[in-house]
Amino acid sequence: MGSVKTHQTEETINDFIERFVEKSAQKEDARFLVDFFKKITGFEAKMWGPSMIGFGSYHYKSDKSKQEGSWPLIAFSPRKAAISLYVYSGLESHAAMLNDLGTFKMGKACIYVKKVSDINLKVLENLTLFTISYLKEKYPDV
Repeated sequence: MGSVKTHQTEETINDFIERFVEKSAQKEDARFLVDFFKKITGFEAKMWGPSMIGFGSYHYKSDKSKQEGSWPLIAFSPRKAAISLYVYSGLESHAAMLNDLGTFKMGKACIYVKKVSDINLKVLENLTLFTISYLKEKYPDV
């Protein structure tokens, strides 16, 4: 059985931001997102692996492989090139919300934004709440 390599760690969020994020504007965005997602999700921020800040968690079993593990409900990573937002379920009904998000690029399961001011925060909130609702339905033990 496969398992994920990314697990919750004990590093503090502030230590991570100070160590990992270079520019002061990016640090401000990272701190803003910590507060933003905490308020929306009701979960404290926790470090996942070396560079992901997550909120809440769920245990999953992959439909396509034998992989299973725990993963944050919502997460982001303030990387050098862009902020990676893990708030998207990939559902077709969810995709329409992206139309009003703002300036971003799309990865396979992730939204990349240069800075928080490039996106509509109400849309980000709705994406986040939709994903949490979807995950709670799919994984009832959340």
